[in-house]
Amino acid sequence: MYKFYTYLCLNLTSKVYKMKNLFLYLFLCLFCFNLNAQEMTTVDRPKLVVGIVVDQMRYDYLTRFYHRYGEDGFKRILREGFNLENAHFNYIPTQTAVGHASIYTGATGSTHGIIANYWYDKFLKKWIYCVDDFNYQAVGTEVENEQKSPYRLLTTTLTDELRLAQNMKGKTIAIGLKDRSAVLPGGHTSNGSYWFVGMDEGKFVTSTFYMEELPKWVDDFNDNGLVQKFMKKKWETLYPIKTYTESIEDDNPYEGLWIGEEKPVFPHDLKKLSKANSNYDLVKSTPFGNTLLVEFAKAAVKNEKLGKRDFTDFLAISFSSPDYIGHQFGVDSKEIEDTYLRLDRDLADLLKYLDGAVGKDDYTLFLTADHAAVAVPAYLKSKKIPGGIFDALAFRSHIDEVSMRHFGTKDLIENVSNFQIFFNKQALKERKLESGKVADVFVDELINYVGIHKAVTAETLQKTDFDTGILRYVQNGYNQKLSGDVILVPDPVTVPYPNTGSTHGSAYSYDTHVPIMFYGKGIKQGRSRKRAAVIDIAPTISNLLQIEFPNGNKGQVLEAVFP
Repeated sequence: MYKFYTYLCLNLTSKVYKMKNLFLYLFLCLFCFNLNAQEMTTVDRPKLVVGIVVDQMRYDYLTRFYHRYGEDGFKRILREGFNLENAHFNYIPTQTAVGHASIYTGATGSTHGIIANYWYDKFLKKWIYCVDDFNYQAVGTEVENEQKSPYRLLTTTLTDELRLAQNMKGKTIAIGLKDRSAVLPGGHTSNGSYWFVGMDEGKFVTSTFYMEELPKWVDDFNDNGLVQKFMKKKWETLYPIKTYTESIEDDNPYEGLWIGEEKPVFPHDLKKLSKANSNYDLVKSTPFGNTLLVEFAKAAVKNEKLGKRDFTDFLAISFSSPDYIGHQFGVDSKEIEDTYLRLDRDLADLLKYLDGAVGKDDYTLFLTADHAAVAVPAYLKSKKIPGGIFDALAFRSHIDEVSMRHFGTKDLIENVSNFQIFFNKQALKERKLESGKVADVFVDELINYVGIHKAVTAETLQKTDFDTGILRYVQNGYNQKLSGDVILVPDPVTVPYPNTGSTHGSAYSYDTHVPIMFYGKGIKQGRSRKRAAVIDIAPTISNLLQIEFPNGNKGQVLEAVFP
């Protein structure tokens, strides 16, 4: 309607101008200005935004298993929403913490400061975890090391900006099986971020960063016996296993074994395996973990009254089970095929619940992944595709040998991790060596090492702007304050990982190509083959909500998703 009136105004104004009626011309100009101002300031926000991240989901899981999906899960989102078929991460490392942080900040590790799941802190001189914060205490658990907060996340998130835009009156609830997958999406202002603790407890917990005690509804959920019910099950295929034609043989040498199993084959008896495999942690490594999370999400919507007030709420959900399963069995396993067929049902269940609890036309949803995954290198090699295992211990020995040969000591190397080399700055100072020149020596030597594709110094990343190519990904993930002195990139399908199961972390398409789908209020139906970046999600949803972008945002608004 606004477009019609605007068109009418423009035509009338033009005609009146030609008539040289100055008074009427000025009146029409003022009217049209007010009309456009009204259009710009009218914000019809959804009652609820749902952000879904599937841990370790390749884009081709949408197409490979499409014919097996039902009509109300992935297909519903594809059919009624907008699908970006060529969406990628634009940095390394493609890891869980960095992925969640980048999705919700619209930035990369160079800006938001989450540069890995774990990394070497060159100031503290120790290995640290992305969301550990010992200034707070765990809530709802006796398990050690559940003291978490988002303090290492240096920028605001989409969820932070939504709360700020509404004077802190909208709610943000973030849930996941992993702590980092709940803490980082919730941002600094989350009303409640909850993650699952397995071991001998099997329940959702939080920390005193958010609250002093669990809400009654969380306690009630933890006491409902659902986890215990799952642990008594056998994980069997949803459909007859002979119909699972999109995966390799069930019994193959490329899959890991749970303790107590002789072969990595269906069925997997959780009750029998639980004691030797960290008890309730085992549920996370099965599709039942996804189902558990959907039930917890439904409880959160109901008890927090999300989407029921005059402000827009946000529910962040992270499905971690596919990642555990992919690491264990590999991307071509029957376990992965079954996981996605079951996840499709879980999504259908969640969407149906949201339709009733919030209203089909009153919520907006996006679905993406925090990274994808490589096929098991040993399997690819069996098909004559190049790749292999990178021996990290042998590589470290080689680095020490280079240091001894050129500088007469191994003391220059303080740490080697995440394909980065950290120098001992005190040792450099004592030997009157310049960091940049030493880094150049290592780059010249290590680029010739088998399995290394690229080597670059921190100084080069600081002084050169790479617009394209893999070094652009390196630069986007490089944080001048936190990262190492030499950054290395392995060859394709070359991973520091066992011979079984899948992994991730690289800048190659098998790790970067993930789904991005938008659905619901304010989203048009369609698809695009144009390349997009995962960091574009946060500014796109921010634009839909007409709120400020996260303060470190580097992404672009995906205009194609809007009507």
